[in-house]
Amino acid sequence: MFKRKKTESIPDGFCVSDIRIESSICNGEKTIGFYDEGKKKLYYSELVRNDEDIEAFYNKYGIKR
Repeated sequence: MFKRKKTESIPDGFCVSDIRIESSICNGEKTIGFYDEGKKKLYYSELVRNDEDIEAFYNKYGIKR
């Protein structure tokens, strides 16, 4: 029948406001993930090719965009 999509919880130490999209200087490739301001690093990052990938990232964690 219908498969229920399993959402993951937001990783410990991060919140919705920590989500950031970064773009590579070399080739313009974009990634989305949770940004740690203290370490200046993007964690749990995923490749972004289009808006659907961004929406999928938010849906993965059960967050409204």
